[in-house]
Amino acid sequence: MPLMGLIALALITFSLVWPQGQGDRSWGPFGHTPEQQTPEMKARIQREKDAATRRDAAAKKAVEASTPLPQ
Repeated sequence: MPLMGLIALALITFSLVWPQGQGDRSWGPFGHTPEQQTPEMKARIQREKDAATRRDAAAKKAVEASTPLPQ
């Protein structure tokens, strides 16, 4: 039982210094800025979102143009 308590305490302590698994920066000297939060990556993600929106709109327009209207 004492060994299980020690393991649990070690895991809890480890979780306090390892929040980057959820995309957050670790506090103090332990972490670094996650790649997804850098300005370059944010700009790239936004460009990809914009491109996906344009492709979606073009696909919808193509489907609407190819579908005959019911009479």
